[in-house]
Amino acid sequence: MLRESSETLRAIAHPLRLQIIELLHANKQLTVTEIHQQLGVEQAVASHHLRILKGKRVVDLERNGKNSLYFLANPAFYDIVRIISDNT
Repeated sequence: MLRESSETLRAIAHPLRLQIIELLHANKQLTVTEIHQQLGVEQAVASHHLRILKGKRVVDLERNGKNSLYFLANPAFYDIVRIISDNT
């Protein structure tokens, strides 16, 4: 259990992934296109980081026709980011 938790924290602890978590918290659901445009990164880069976050169950997705809508799997992940940000 502790190992999984530390791996999840390690996955979150990347500047771009932190930004993705903040975006999803603010917008509830976004497509990879919306995420890459708002972050100013290539779509492949955004997809790569979303895949990592999904693998650690930080984000999940819902298919809507041709689009996949990403959202935080648990809003508490944003709380972790906020607490860390407030203390730095």
